Amino acid sequence: MKHRVPSVLVAALLVSSSIIGLATAQPPRPGTETNGLTENESATLWSRDSDRYVSQQDYQQQYGDDRTALHQLANGTDITFTRPPATAATWTRNDFADLDAGGPDTSTYPPHASLEDGTFIDDAHATIFAVTPSTRGHLDAGETPLYIAPNGTVRGLVDYRVRVPTRNETGNRTTDWALVSHEIENIRLKIDGIPVATARGTHTPELQYHTTHSWSANLTLEANISVRLKKTVETTVGGESETTVSYRTETRTVSDTLDAEIYDLAAYPYYAQYPNGDTGVAIFQSRPWQGYTLTDEETSRVRGVWRFYTARNTNWDTLVTSTASTTTTAQSDAIPVRVHAYPSQIGPRAEPVRDGPDIIDTWGTDRASPRRTIGENVTVEVVNESYTPTYGLAVRAETVDREALRVGGIVRGVNATIVDPQVGSARQLRESNLSVELVSQTTSNATLRVELRDNQTGAPIASNGSDRQYPIGGSSHSGYITVGDQRVETNESGVAIVTLDEPGIYTARYHPGTWLGHDPAYVGDTASVRWHPLGTLDGWVAFVFEVGWQAIPFVVTFYAGRRLLRMFGPTDSYYRNQ
Repeated sequence: MKHRVPSVLVAALLVSSSIIGLATAQPPRPGTETNGLTENESATLWSRDSDRYVSQQDYQQQYGDDRTALHQLANGTDITFTRPPATAATWTRNDFADLDAGGPDTSTYPPHASLEDGTFIDDAHATIFAVTPSTRGHLDAGETPLYIAPNGTVRGLVDYRVRVPTRNETGNRTTDWALVSHEIENIRLKIDGIPVATARGTHTPELQYHTTHSWSANLTLEANISVRLKKTVETTVGGESETTVSYRTETRTVSDTLDAEIYDLAAYPYYAQYPNGDTGVAIFQSRPWQGYTLTDEETSRVRGVWRFYTARNTNWDTLVTSTASTTTTAQSDAIPVRVHAYPSQIGPRAEPVRDGPDIIDTWGTDRASPRRTIGENVTVEVVNESYTPTYGLAVRAETVDREALRVGGIVRGVNATIVDPQVGSARQLRESNLSVELVSQTTSNATLRVELRDNQTGAPIASNGSDRQYPIGGSSHSGYITVGDQRVETNESGVAIVTLDEPGIYTARYHPGTWLGHDPAYVGDTASVRWHPLGTLDGWVAFVFEVGWQAIPFVVTFYAGRRLLRMFGPTDSYYRNQ
Protein backbone atom coordinates (compact mmCIF):
# COMPACT_ATOMS: atom_id res chain seq x y z
CA MET A 1 0.00 0.00 0.00
CA LYS A 2 1.27 3.47 -0.78
CA HIS A 3 0.33 7.10 -0.59
CA ARG A 4 1.83 9.07 -3.44
CA VAL A 5 1.56 12.38 -5.24
CA PRO A 6 2.97 12.20 -8.77
CA SER A 7 5.33 14.90 -10.03
CA VAL A 8 2.77 15.98 -12.61
CA LEU A 9 0.29 16.55 -9.78
CA VAL A 10 2.78 18.69 -7.88
CA ALA A 11 3.20 20.93 -10.91
CA ALA A 12 -0.53 21.13 -11.41
CA LEU A 13 -1.07 22.08 -7.79
CA LEU A 14 1.55 24.81 -7.96
CA VAL A 15 -0.03 26.31 -11.07
CA SER A 16 -3.58 26.18 -9.73
CA SER A 17 -2.93 26.81 -6.04
CA SER A 18 -4.26 30.35 -6.07
CA ILE A 19 -7.42 29.34 -7.93
CA ILE A 20 -8.09 26.35 -5.68
CA GLY A 21 -7.35 28.32 -2.53
CA LEU A 22 -9.85 30.99 -3.50
CA ALA A 23 -12.48 28.47 -4.56
CA THR A 24 -12.34 26.38 -1.42
CA ALA A 25 -12.31 29.48 0.80
CA GLN A 26 -15.73 30.39 -0.59
CA PRO A 27 -18.15 27.43 -0.53
CA PRO A 28 -21.25 27.26 -2.74
CA ARG A 29 -23.56 30.21 -2.29
CA PRO A 30 -26.69 29.33 -0.32
CA GLY A 31 -29.60 28.68 -2.60
CA THR A 32 -27.47 27.84 -5.64
CA GLU A 33 -27.53 24.06 -5.17
CA THR A 34 -30.34 21.61 -4.54
CA ASN A 35 -29.13 19.86 -1.39
CA GLY A 36 -32.26 19.58 0.70
CA LEU A 37 -31.54 22.79 2.65
CA THR A 38 -33.02 26.26 2.71
CA GLU A 39 -30.82 29.27 2.04
CA ASN A 40 -30.62 30.00 5.76
CA GLU A 41 -29.70 26.41 6.62
CA SER A 42 -27.07 26.25 3.91
CA ALA A 43 -25.53 29.53 5.08
CA THR A 44 -24.73 28.05 8.51
CA LEU A 45 -22.64 25.14 7.18
CA TRP A 46 -19.35 26.76 6.33
CA SER A 47 -17.40 27.57 9.47
CA ARG A 48 -14.12 27.10 7.59
CA ASP A 49 -14.89 29.75 5.00
CA SER A 50 -12.74 32.88 4.86
CA ASP A 51 -15.31 35.19 6.54
CA ARG A 52 -14.37 38.00 4.16
CA TYR A 53 -17.47 40.11 4.58
CA VAL A 54 -19.22 41.41 1.47
CA SER A 55 -21.61 44.32 1.94
CA GLN A 56 -25.23 44.02 0.90
CA GLN A 57 -24.68 46.51 -1.90
CA ASP A 58 -21.64 44.69 -3.29
CA TYR A 59 -23.42 41.35 -3.00
CA GLN A 60 -26.43 42.62 -4.95
CA GLN A 61 -24.21 44.08 -7.65
CA GLN A 62 -22.16 40.90 -7.95
CA TYR A 63 -24.95 38.31 -7.94
CA GLY A 64 -28.02 40.32 -8.87
CA ASP A 65 -30.11 39.20 -5.91
CA ASP A 66 -30.50 39.81 -2.18
CA ARG A 67 -29.61 37.51 0.67
CA THR A 68 -31.29 36.70 3.96
CA ALA A 69 -30.22 38.27 7.25
CA LEU A 70 -28.74 34.96 8.42
CA HIS A 71 -26.85 34.56 5.15
CA GLN A 72 -25.44 38.05 5.65
CA LEU A 73 -24.41 37.25 9.23
CA ALA A 74 -22.75 33.98 8.23
CA ASN A 75 -20.77 35.84 5.57
CA GLY A 76 -18.83 37.70 8.26
CA THR A 77 -18.67 35.19 11.12
CA ASP A 78 -19.53 31.60 12.06
CA ILE A 79 -22.85 30.29 13.34
CA THR A 80 -22.92 27.99 16.39
CA PHE A 81 -25.63 25.73 17.78
CA THR A 82 -26.79 24.53 21.18
CA ARG A 83 -27.64 21.10 19.71
CA PRO A 84 -25.94 19.04 16.98
CA PRO A 85 -27.75 20.18 13.80
CA ALA A 86 -29.12 17.89 11.09
CA THR A 87 -27.96 20.19 8.30
CA ALA A 88 -24.50 18.60 7.97
CA ALA A 89 -25.91 15.12 7.31
CA THR A 90 -28.55 16.46 4.92
CA TRP A 91 -25.98 18.34 2.86
CA THR A 92 -23.55 15.40 2.85
CA ARG A 93 -26.20 12.91 1.75
CA ASN A 94 -27.34 15.06 -1.16
CA ASP A 95 -23.92 16.31 -2.23
CA PHE A 96 -22.60 12.75 -2.32
CA ALA A 97 -24.73 12.22 -5.44
CA ASP A 98 -22.36 14.58 -7.29
CA LEU A 99 -19.37 12.30 -6.68
CA ASP A 100 -18.35 10.53 -9.89
CA ALA A 101 -15.66 7.95 -10.54
CA GLY A 102 -13.59 7.52 -13.69
CA GLY A 103 -13.80 4.85 -16.38
CA PRO A 104 -11.45 1.88 -16.77
CA ASP A 105 -8.68 4.17 -18.06
CA THR A 106 -8.92 6.75 -15.24
CA SER A 107 -8.95 6.77 -11.46
CA THR A 108 -10.44 9.54 -9.35
CA TYR A 109 -9.42 10.03 -5.75
CA PRO A 110 -8.95 12.70 -3.07
CA PRO A 111 -5.34 13.74 -2.37
CA HIS A 112 -5.26 11.91 0.98
CA ALA A 113 -6.31 8.54 -0.48
CA SER A 114 -4.04 5.51 0.04
CA LEU A 115 -3.34 4.19 -3.46
CA GLU A 116 -2.42 0.65 -4.45
CA ASP A 117 -0.82 -0.65 -7.66
CA GLY A 118 -0.72 -4.18 -8.99
CA THR A 119 0.20 -5.79 -12.26
CA PHE A 120 -2.84 -4.61 -14.16
CA ILE A 121 -4.57 -2.44 -11.54
CA ASP A 122 -3.25 1.05 -10.78
CA ASP A 123 -4.25 3.88 -8.45
CA ALA A 124 -6.79 1.68 -6.72
CA HIS A 125 -8.37 2.90 -3.51
CA ALA A 126 -11.39 2.76 -1.23
CA THR A 127 -11.81 6.01 0.70
CA ILE A 128 -14.41 6.91 3.29
CA PHE A 129 -16.34 10.02 2.26
CA ALA A 130 -18.35 10.54 5.45
CA VAL A 131 -19.98 8.80 8.41
CA THR A 132 -23.37 10.14 9.46
CA PRO A 133 -24.44 10.95 12.03
CA SER A 134 -21.12 11.76 13.66
CA THR A 135 -19.42 14.55 15.60
CA ARG A 136 -15.78 15.50 15.88
CA GLY A 137 -15.18 16.31 19.55
CA HIS A 138 -12.57 18.90 20.51
CA LEU A 139 -11.79 17.82 24.06
CA ASP A 140 -8.33 19.28 24.59
CA ALA A 141 -5.13 20.13 22.75
CA GLY A 142 -4.32 16.47 22.05
CA GLU A 143 -7.65 14.66 21.88
CA THR A 144 -10.19 15.12 19.07
CA PRO A 145 -12.09 11.83 18.77
CA LEU A 146 -14.63 11.14 16.04
CA TYR A 147 -17.86 10.03 17.73
CA ILE A 148 -20.17 7.99 15.51
CA ALA A 149 -23.69 6.75 16.20
CA PRO A 150 -24.33 3.03 16.85
CA ASN A 151 -26.69 3.18 13.85
CA GLY A 152 -25.53 5.15 10.85
CA THR A 153 -24.44 5.33 7.24
CA VAL A 154 -20.96 5.20 5.74
CA ARG A 155 -20.41 6.63 2.26
CA GLY A 156 -17.28 6.12 0.24
CA LEU A 157 -15.52 6.31 -3.10
CA VAL A 158 -13.92 3.25 -4.72
CA ASP A 159 -11.98 3.61 -7.96
CA TYR A 160 -9.06 2.29 -10.00
CA ARG A 161 -7.71 2.25 -13.51
CA VAL A 162 -6.67 -0.71 -15.61
CA ARG A 163 -3.20 -0.90 -17.05
CA VAL A 164 -3.41 -2.78 -20.35
CA PRO A 165 0.05 -3.75 -21.64
CA THR A 166 0.90 -2.36 -25.04
CA ARG A 167 1.40 -4.48 -28.17
CA ASN A 168 4.78 -6.16 -28.18
CA GLU A 169 6.60 -7.53 -31.22
CA THR A 170 9.72 -9.60 -30.65
CA GLY A 171 11.22 -11.51 -33.56
CA ASN A 172 8.54 -13.77 -34.99
CA ARG A 173 6.23 -13.28 -31.96
CA THR A 174 3.56 -10.65 -31.50
CA THR A 175 1.74 -10.22 -28.21
CA ASP A 176 -1.52 -8.31 -27.89
CA TRP A 177 -3.54 -7.53 -24.75
CA ALA A 178 -7.23 -6.67 -24.46
CA LEU A 179 -9.41 -5.82 -21.49
CA VAL A 180 -12.15 -8.40 -21.09
CA SER A 181 -13.86 -7.24 -17.90
CA HIS A 182 -13.33 -5.17 -14.79
CA GLU A 183 -15.47 -4.71 -11.71
CA ILE A 184 -15.75 -3.92 -8.07
CA GLU A 185 -16.81 -7.34 -6.83
CA ASN A 186 -18.07 -6.54 -3.35
CA ILE A 187 -17.75 -3.98 -0.61
CA ARG A 188 -17.66 -4.55 3.13
CA LEU A 189 -17.85 -2.36 6.20
CA LYS A 190 -16.06 -3.68 9.27
CA ILE A 191 -15.85 -2.58 12.87
CA ASP A 192 -12.73 -3.93 14.53
CA GLY A 193 -12.48 -6.51 11.77
CA ILE A 194 -16.06 -7.75 12.13
CA PRO A 195 -18.31 -7.20 9.08
CA VAL A 196 -21.37 -5.09 9.90
CA ALA A 197 -22.61 -4.25 6.37
CA THR A 198 -22.05 -5.23 2.75
CA ALA A 199 -22.90 -3.71 -0.62
CA ARG A 200 -22.83 -4.71 -4.24
CA GLY A 201 -20.00 -3.52 -6.41
CA THR A 202 -20.30 0.24 -6.92
CA HIS A 203 -17.94 3.18 -7.11
CA THR A 204 -19.98 5.15 -4.56
CA PRO A 205 -21.20 2.75 -1.87
CA GLU A 206 -23.65 3.73 0.88
CA LEU A 207 -23.63 1.20 3.71
CA GLN A 208 -26.05 1.34 6.58
CA TYR A 209 -24.73 -0.30 9.71
CA HIS A 210 -25.85 -1.25 13.19
CA THR A 211 -23.45 -2.20 15.94
CA THR A 212 -23.54 -3.04 19.63
CA HIS A 213 -19.83 -2.37 19.86
CA SER A 214 -18.90 0.33 22.37
CA TRP A 215 -16.02 2.71 22.96
CA SER A 216 -13.02 2.85 20.63
CA ALA A 217 -13.21 1.04 17.30
CA ASN A 218 -11.61 0.87 13.88
CA LEU A 219 -14.12 1.55 11.11
CA THR A 220 -12.92 0.00 7.84
CA LEU A 221 -14.32 0.33 4.32
CA GLU A 222 -13.01 -2.54 2.20
CA ALA A 223 -13.51 -3.43 -1.49
CA ASN A 224 -12.37 -6.17 -3.87
CA ILE A 225 -11.41 -5.03 -7.36
CA SER A 226 -11.04 -7.58 -10.14
CA VAL A 227 -9.86 -7.26 -13.77
CA ARG A 228 -9.61 -9.87 -16.52
CA LEU A 229 -7.40 -9.45 -19.58
CA LYS A 230 -7.05 -11.49 -22.77
CA LYS A 231 -3.53 -12.24 -23.99
CA THR A 232 -3.11 -13.19 -27.63
CA VAL A 233 0.25 -14.45 -28.86
CA GLU A 234 0.81 -14.92 -32.60
CA THR A 235 3.93 -16.81 -33.68
CA THR A 236 5.05 -17.06 -37.33
CA VAL A 237 7.18 -20.07 -38.33
CA GLY A 238 8.01 -20.88 -41.97
CA GLY A 239 5.33 -18.59 -43.28
CA GLU A 240 2.65 -20.13 -41.13
CA SER A 241 1.05 -18.42 -38.11
CA GLU A 242 0.08 -20.02 -34.84
CA THR A 243 -2.13 -18.17 -32.37
CA THR A 244 -2.54 -18.94 -28.69
CA VAL A 245 -5.01 -17.25 -26.39
CA SER A 246 -4.84 -17.08 -22.58
CA TYR A 247 -6.47 -15.04 -19.87
CA ARG A 248 -4.98 -13.25 -16.88
CA THR A 249 -7.00 -12.22 -13.85
CA GLU A 250 -5.94 -9.95 -11.01
CA THR A 251 -7.83 -9.14 -7.82
CA ARG A 252 -6.80 -6.54 -5.26
CA THR A 253 -8.33 -5.60 -1.94
CA VAL A 254 -8.25 -1.94 -1.02
CA SER A 255 -9.41 -0.33 2.21
CA ASP A 256 -9.59 2.80 4.34
CA THR A 257 -9.80 2.89 8.14
CA LEU A 258 -11.04 5.55 10.54
CA ASP A 259 -10.36 5.62 14.26
CA ALA A 260 -13.74 6.22 15.85
CA GLU A 261 -15.62 6.14 19.14
CA ILE A 262 -18.97 4.35 19.07
CA TYR A 263 -21.15 6.88 20.85
CA ASP A 264 -23.61 4.92 22.96
CA LEU A 265 -24.87 6.60 26.13
CA ALA A 266 -26.36 5.27 29.34
CA ALA A 267 -27.38 7.88 31.93
CA TYR A 268 -27.65 7.22 35.65
CA PRO A 269 -29.91 9.80 37.31
CA TYR A 270 -30.12 10.54 41.02
CA TYR A 271 -33.00 12.36 42.64
CA ALA A 272 -33.61 14.34 45.81
CA GLN A 273 -36.76 16.00 47.14
CA TYR A 274 -36.36 19.38 48.80
CA PRO A 275 -38.52 20.20 51.86
CA ASN A 276 -40.34 22.93 49.89
CA GLY A 277 -41.33 20.49 47.14
CA ASP A 278 -38.53 21.22 44.64
CA THR A 279 -36.79 18.28 43.00
CA GLY A 280 -33.07 17.75 42.61
CA VAL A 281 -31.71 15.83 39.61
CA ALA A 282 -28.10 14.82 39.01
CA ILE A 283 -26.83 12.91 35.99
CA PHE A 284 -23.32 11.68 35.27
CA GLN A 285 -22.03 10.38 31.94
CA SER A 286 -18.39 9.49 31.27
CA ARG A 287 -18.48 10.93 27.75
CA PRO A 288 -19.28 14.43 26.54
CA TRP A 289 -23.03 14.92 26.37
CA GLN A 290 -25.33 17.78 25.53
CA GLY A 291 -27.79 18.11 28.43
CA TYR A 292 -31.25 17.00 29.50
CA THR A 293 -34.88 18.05 29.55
CA LEU A 294 -37.01 17.86 32.69
CA THR A 295 -40.55 18.06 31.31
CA ASP A 296 -42.48 16.47 28.50
CA GLU A 297 -42.92 19.82 26.72
CA GLU A 298 -39.12 20.32 26.86
CA THR A 299 -39.73 23.82 28.22
CA SER A 300 -37.45 23.17 31.18
CA ARG A 301 -33.98 22.02 30.23
CA VAL A 302 -30.32 22.34 31.07
CA ARG A 303 -27.26 22.00 28.86
CA GLY A 304 -23.60 21.58 29.61
CA VAL A 305 -20.46 23.27 28.35
CA TRP A 306 -20.64 21.87 24.81
CA ARG A 307 -21.72 23.84 21.73
CA PHE A 308 -21.54 22.96 18.04
CA TYR A 309 -20.55 24.22 14.62
CA THR A 310 -20.47 22.68 11.15
CA ALA A 311 -17.55 22.71 8.72
CA ARG A 312 -16.52 20.98 5.52
CA ASN A 313 -13.96 18.16 5.48
CA THR A 314 -11.09 19.87 3.66
CA ASN A 315 -9.65 16.52 2.55
CA TRP A 316 -12.30 16.55 -0.18
CA ASP A 317 -11.80 20.10 -1.42
CA THR A 318 -10.09 18.74 -4.56
CA LEU A 319 -10.10 15.50 -6.54
CA VAL A 320 -7.22 14.01 -8.52
CA THR A 321 -7.84 12.25 -11.83
CA SER A 322 -5.05 10.02 -13.14
CA THR A 323 -4.58 8.20 -16.44
CA ALA A 324 -1.65 6.30 -17.84
CA SER A 325 -0.05 9.55 -19.01
CA THR A 326 -1.54 12.46 -17.04
CA THR A 327 -2.57 13.54 -13.57
CA THR A 328 -4.86 16.53 -13.04
CA THR A 329 -6.46 18.18 -10.05
CA ALA A 330 -9.79 19.98 -9.92
CA GLN A 331 -12.15 21.37 -7.34
CA SER A 332 -14.45 18.67 -6.00
CA ASP A 333 -18.17 18.83 -6.73
CA ALA A 334 -18.89 16.79 -3.59
CA ILE A 335 -17.95 18.23 -0.19
CA PRO A 336 -18.82 16.37 3.04
CA VAL A 337 -19.77 18.51 6.05
CA ARG A 338 -19.23 17.43 9.63
CA VAL A 339 -20.54 18.52 13.05
CA HIS A 340 -17.93 19.66 15.59
CA ALA A 341 -18.39 19.92 19.36
CA TYR A 342 -16.28 22.27 21.49
CA PRO A 343 -16.28 23.61 25.07
CA SER A 344 -17.78 27.08 25.03
CA GLN A 345 -16.91 30.13 27.09
CA ILE A 346 -20.67 30.54 27.58
CA GLY A 347 -20.61 27.51 29.87
CA PRO A 348 -23.56 25.53 31.24
CA ARG A 349 -26.99 27.12 30.90
CA ALA A 350 -30.50 26.44 32.16
CA GLU A 351 -33.64 27.31 30.22
CA PRO A 352 -35.83 29.28 30.69
CA VAL A 353 -33.12 31.71 31.78
CA ARG A 354 -35.04 33.39 34.58
CA ASP A 355 -37.63 30.86 35.68
CA GLY A 356 -35.81 27.67 34.75
CA PRO A 357 -33.97 25.16 36.92
CA ASP A 358 -31.00 26.22 39.05
CA ILE A 359 -27.66 24.56 38.28
CA ILE A 360 -26.28 23.58 41.66
CA ASP A 361 -23.11 21.80 40.52
CA THR A 362 -21.09 20.59 37.55
CA TRP A 363 -18.06 18.35 37.59
CA GLY A 364 -15.51 16.57 35.45
CA THR A 365 -11.77 16.12 35.01
CA ASP A 366 -10.04 19.39 34.13
CA ARG A 367 -8.74 19.62 30.56
CA ALA A 368 -6.59 22.04 28.59
CA SER A 369 -8.18 24.35 26.03
CA PRO A 370 -8.63 22.72 22.60
CA ARG A 371 -8.41 26.09 20.82
CA ARG A 372 -5.50 25.11 18.58
CA THR A 373 -7.42 22.06 17.30
CA ILE A 374 -10.37 24.13 16.04
CA GLY A 375 -8.64 24.98 12.79
CA GLU A 376 -8.08 27.96 10.55
CA ASN A 377 -10.89 30.40 9.74
CA VAL A 378 -13.18 29.09 12.49
CA THR A 379 -14.47 31.85 14.77
CA VAL A 380 -16.26 30.38 17.79
CA GLU A 381 -16.20 31.21 21.49
CA VAL A 382 -14.06 28.21 22.52
CA VAL A 383 -12.56 28.34 26.02
CA ASN A 384 -9.12 29.99 26.15
CA GLU A 385 -7.87 28.30 29.31
CA SER A 386 -8.31 24.99 31.09
CA TYR A 387 -11.93 24.04 31.72
CA THR A 388 -14.08 21.46 33.46
CA PRO A 389 -16.17 19.29 31.11
CA THR A 390 -19.74 18.86 32.30
CA TYR A 391 -19.63 15.09 32.62
CA GLY A 392 -21.78 15.59 35.72
CA LEU A 393 -24.61 18.09 35.93
CA ALA A 394 -26.97 18.64 38.88
CA VAL A 395 -29.97 20.96 39.04
CA ARG A 396 -32.80 22.02 41.31
CA ALA A 397 -36.17 22.58 39.67
CA GLU A 398 -39.76 23.24 40.69
CA THR A 399 -41.13 20.60 38.30
CA VAL A 400 -39.50 17.38 37.14
CA ASP A 401 -41.31 14.68 35.18
CA ARG A 402 -39.19 11.56 35.62
CA GLU A 403 -41.00 9.77 32.83
CA ALA A 404 -40.19 12.62 30.44
CA LEU A 405 -36.51 12.91 31.36
CA ARG A 406 -34.47 12.97 28.13
CA VAL A 407 -30.68 13.01 27.98
CA GLY A 408 -29.24 14.26 24.68
CA GLY A 409 -25.83 13.40 23.29
CA ILE A 410 -23.37 15.39 21.19
CA VAL A 411 -24.06 13.09 18.21
CA ARG A 412 -27.30 13.98 16.47
CA GLY A 413 -30.12 11.58 17.22
CA VAL A 414 -28.29 9.74 20.00
CA ASN A 415 -30.07 10.00 23.34
CA ALA A 416 -28.99 8.20 26.46
CA THR A 417 -30.70 5.11 27.72
CA ILE A 418 -31.86 6.13 31.19
CA VAL A 419 -31.08 3.50 33.79
CA ASP A 420 -33.68 3.56 36.55
CA PRO A 421 -32.14 4.20 39.94
CA GLN A 422 -32.21 1.36 42.42
CA VAL A 423 -35.03 1.26 44.94
CA GLY A 424 -34.14 3.42 47.93
CA SER A 425 -31.38 5.29 46.12
CA ALA A 426 -33.23 8.62 46.20
CA ARG A 427 -31.36 11.04 48.42
CA GLN A 428 -32.89 12.24 51.68
CA LEU A 429 -32.91 16.03 51.92
CA ARG A 430 -34.08 17.43 55.25
CA GLU A 431 -34.45 20.73 57.08
CA SER A 432 -31.81 21.66 59.64
CA ASN A 433 -32.25 23.57 62.90
CA LEU A 434 -29.50 25.99 63.85
CA SER A 435 -29.49 27.74 67.23
CA VAL A 436 -26.99 30.09 68.84
CA GLU A 437 -26.71 31.08 72.51
CA LEU A 438 -24.55 33.62 74.35
CA VAL A 439 -23.10 31.56 77.20
CA SER A 440 -20.57 33.95 78.71
CA GLN A 441 -19.10 37.39 78.23
CA THR A 442 -16.68 39.87 79.68
CA THR A 443 -15.98 43.46 78.82
CA SER A 444 -13.57 42.30 76.08
CA ASN A 445 -15.07 39.14 74.59
CA ALA A 446 -18.02 36.79 74.49
CA THR A 447 -18.49 33.06 74.05
CA LEU A 448 -21.26 31.62 71.84
CA ARG A 449 -22.60 28.10 71.79
CA VAL A 450 -23.79 27.07 68.33
CA GLU A 451 -25.90 23.94 67.97
CA LEU A 452 -26.99 22.19 64.76
CA ARG A 453 -29.64 19.48 64.71
CA ASP A 454 -31.88 17.55 62.33
CA ASN A 455 -35.19 19.40 62.39
CA GLN A 456 -37.10 16.16 61.80
CA THR A 457 -35.42 13.78 64.25
CA GLY A 458 -33.60 16.16 66.59
CA ALA A 459 -30.38 14.23 66.06
CA PRO A 460 -27.15 16.27 66.18
CA ILE A 461 -25.50 17.15 62.88
CA ALA A 462 -21.74 17.12 62.62
CA SER A 463 -21.21 19.74 59.95
CA ASN A 464 -18.17 17.96 58.48
CA GLY A 465 -20.54 15.08 57.57
CA SER A 466 -17.74 12.50 57.61
CA ASP A 467 -20.10 9.71 58.67
CA ARG A 468 -22.65 10.12 55.90
CA GLN A 469 -20.83 10.74 52.62
CA TYR A 470 -21.86 8.61 49.63
CA PRO A 471 -20.62 10.89 46.86
CA ILE A 472 -22.21 11.00 43.44
CA GLY A 473 -19.80 13.71 42.31
CA GLY A 474 -19.50 17.45 42.28
CA SER A 475 -18.18 19.73 44.98
CA SER A 476 -16.08 18.07 47.67
CA HIS A 477 -16.94 20.41 50.58
CA SER A 478 -19.05 18.74 53.22
CA GLY A 479 -20.63 21.62 55.13
CA TYR A 480 -19.67 24.33 57.60
CA ILE A 481 -21.05 27.18 59.74
CA THR A 482 -20.09 30.83 59.56
CA VAL A 483 -20.43 33.32 62.44
CA GLY A 484 -19.41 36.74 61.23
CA ASP A 485 -16.18 36.16 59.38
CA GLN A 486 -15.36 32.99 61.30
CA ARG A 487 -15.83 29.52 59.80
CA VAL A 488 -16.45 26.68 62.24
CA GLU A 489 -17.64 23.09 62.26
CA THR A 490 -19.85 21.32 64.77
CA ASN A 491 -18.57 18.23 66.59
CA GLU A 492 -20.26 14.84 66.82
CA SER A 493 -22.70 16.35 69.33
CA GLY A 494 -23.68 19.02 66.83
CA VAL A 495 -22.06 21.78 68.93
CA ALA A 496 -19.46 24.43 68.14
CA ILE A 497 -18.01 27.06 70.53
CA VAL A 498 -17.23 30.48 69.08
CA THR A 499 -15.39 33.39 70.76
CA LEU A 500 -16.15 37.01 69.79
CA ASP A 501 -14.03 40.06 70.55
CA GLU A 502 -16.09 42.76 68.87
CA PRO A 503 -19.59 43.74 70.03
CA GLY A 504 -22.45 43.63 67.56
CA ILE A 505 -25.28 41.56 66.08
CA TYR A 506 -24.02 38.23 64.70
CA THR A 507 -25.76 35.85 62.31
CA ALA A 508 -24.80 32.20 62.36
CA ARG A 509 -25.37 30.53 58.99
CA TYR A 510 -25.24 26.83 58.09
CA HIS A 511 -23.76 26.07 54.65
CA PRO A 512 -24.53 22.38 54.10
CA GLY A 513 -22.78 20.11 51.65
CA THR A 514 -24.96 19.27 48.67
CA TRP A 515 -27.04 16.13 48.46
CA LEU A 516 -24.60 14.98 45.78
CA GLY A 517 -22.13 14.04 48.50
CA HIS A 518 -24.34 13.33 51.51
CA ASP A 519 -27.15 11.04 52.48
CA PRO A 520 -29.02 12.31 54.36
CA ALA A 521 -28.38 15.89 53.22
CA TYR A 522 -29.72 19.13 54.63
CA VAL A 523 -30.86 22.58 53.59
CA GLY A 524 -29.29 25.58 55.32
CA ASP A 525 -30.56 27.55 58.32
CA THR A 526 -29.66 30.78 60.15
CA ALA A 527 -29.83 32.12 63.70
CA SER A 528 -28.85 35.50 65.21
CA VAL A 529 -27.46 36.74 68.53
CA ARG A 530 -26.55 40.19 69.95
CA TRP A 531 -23.58 40.85 72.18
CA HIS A 532 -22.65 44.13 73.89
CA PRO A 533 -20.61 44.70 77.10
CA LEU A 534 -23.50 46.67 78.70
CA GLY A 535 -25.68 43.61 78.60
CA THR A 536 -24.64 42.53 82.16
CA LEU A 537 -24.29 44.16 85.69
CA ASP A 538 -20.55 43.62 85.60
CA GLY A 539 -20.52 45.37 82.28
CA TRP A 540 -22.29 48.40 83.71
CA VAL A 541 -19.93 48.51 86.73
CA ALA A 542 -16.97 48.26 84.45
CA PHE A 543 -18.49 50.92 82.20
CA VAL A 544 -19.04 53.34 85.12
CA PHE A 545 -15.55 52.67 86.46
CA GLU A 546 -14.03 53.20 83.05
CA VAL A 547 -15.99 56.40 82.49
CA GLY A 548 -15.03 57.66 85.95
CA TRP A 549 -11.42 56.81 85.45
CA GLN A 550 -11.38 58.55 82.09
CA ALA A 551 -13.11 61.64 83.66
CA ILE A 552 -10.52 62.21 86.47
CA PRO A 553 -8.29 64.55 84.40
CA PHE A 554 -11.27 66.69 83.47
CA VAL A 555 -12.45 66.93 87.12
CA VAL A 556 -8.97 67.87 88.30
CA THR A 557 -8.66 70.53 85.62
CA PHE A 558 -12.08 71.96 86.48
CA TYR A 559 -11.28 72.09 90.21
CA ALA A 560 -7.90 73.74 89.62
CA GLY A 561 -9.50 76.36 87.41
CA ARG A 562 -12.05 77.19 90.04
CA ARG A 563 -9.34 77.64 92.67
CA LEU A 564 -7.26 79.89 90.46
CA LEU A 565 -10.26 82.00 89.61
CA ARG A 566 -10.97 82.55 93.27
CA MET A 567 -7.36 83.45 94.01
CA PHE A 568 -6.75 85.93 91.20
CA GLY A 569 -10.15 86.84 89.85
CA PRO A 570 -12.46 89.82 90.93
CA THR A 571 -13.93 89.71 94.43
CA ASP A 572 -17.62 89.78 95.33
CA SER A 573 -17.35 93.46 96.47
CA TYR A 574 -16.14 94.33 92.99
CA TYR A 575 -19.38 93.10 91.47
CA ARG A 576 -21.50 94.87 94.12
CA ASN A 577 -19.85 98.20 93.40
CA GLN A 578 -20.44 98.00 89.67
